[in-house]
Amino acid sequence: AAAHNGSAAGAAAGAGTGTPTATRPPATPEGMALAYGSLVLMALLPIFFGALRSVSCAKSKNSSEMPETITSRDAARFPIVASCTLLGLYLFFKIFSQEYINLLLSMYFFVLGILALSHTISPMMNRFFPANFPNKQYQLLFTQGSGESKEEIVNYEFDTKDLVCLALSSVVGVWYLLRKHWIANNLFGLAFSLNGVELLHLNNVSTGCILLGGLFIYDVFWVFGTNVMVTVAKSFEAPIKLVFPQDLLEKGLEADNFAMLGLGDIVIPGIFIALLLRFDISLKKNTHTYFYTSFVAYIFGLGLTIFIMHIFKHAQPALLYLVPACIGFPLLVALAKGEVTEMFSYESSAEILPHTPRLTHFPTVSGSPASLADSMQQKLSCPRRRRQQSPSAM
Repeated sequence: AAAHNGSAAGAAAGAGTGTPTATRPPATPEGMALAYGSLVLMALLPIFFGALRSVSCAKSKNSSEMPETITSRDAARFPIVASCTLLGLYLFFKIFSQEYINLLLSMYFFVLGILALSHTISPMMNRFFPANFPNKQYQLLFTQGSGESKEEIVNYEFDTKDLVCLALSSVVGVWYLLRKHWIANNLFGLAFSLNGVELLHLNNVSTGCILLGGLFIYDVFWVFGTNVMVTVAKSFEAPIKLVFPQDLLEKGLEADNFAMLGLGDIVIPGIFIALLLRFDISLKKNTHTYFYTSFVAYIFGLGLTIFIMHIFKHAQPALLYLVPACIGFPLLVALAKGEVTEMFSYESSAEILPHTPRLTHFPTVSGSPASLADSMQQKLSCPRRRRQQSPSAM
């Protein structure tokens, strides 16, 4: 994932492919400031709201909204998988016609974008429905096998309100499919980013450091070491990046000289920031120190990325600046507060993993914790006694 402006990226892509790149008139300082400022704002929105929604997502009992937990093994493999995918896309664009590949990808992201956007706007749209709205519940269940070996492949729960949101999202989807307009692209990109931050959960800070460190190397290599990243970003007609025109003031909504920011530069730091918010809440101090620290660190890192890109006129791997900032700032705060041990021992997944035991009801006892433990032990031992007595009763 790389941040770059249209002219720099176009030059890099042209140099790599051997094809001439159309020269664009230089963007005005006002246009560049508007484009960069808008990209920063669009990056901050899904991180902030996605982190807030990740807290309620972690406590959700709805199977369709259960988060996906990233373990240290997943984090270690992710840069390798991402590199193989990126190189595969690059080779595909070199060998096959871009037109047909992008048509296939457009259909794929058309469906994903509608679902992501619908899930994003659903909580906001609920406020606009009247109290007497006939809201029926539905469940889409697709399983494989039968009996004890039955495995759920799709288990999606929704209601009539969700169908309304789906219809509104479909309008944006058709707009994107027909026009590939940058506003429709950004709506899908924001939805993907927010859903990623909300639903992808790091299980602890160590895993977050492994993931961010691996992708730090991945981003630097593929942007500075080769032209693969920039070429794919320019050729890939899919909402995997946020764009904003630098010539909006001159050409209006039909502007075409874009500054770009990859969604990976939003989601990857975003899931780490969301983890720190959940860590803040686990401390039960009614403060969000680590969340706000990492959020400010992200703004600083992204601002530095844009500044360096503007100075050197070359696409920049944003994670080169975002990773040290998002890890370093909260770590310094933890050192100052003497909470490094608590930070690295916090397990976000303990409350959401399927195998984690949960109390479905609490025994009504008063007194010391020892009496509560005795009461729970009695409840666990009673069924065993009944099973042991049943043969003798027969």
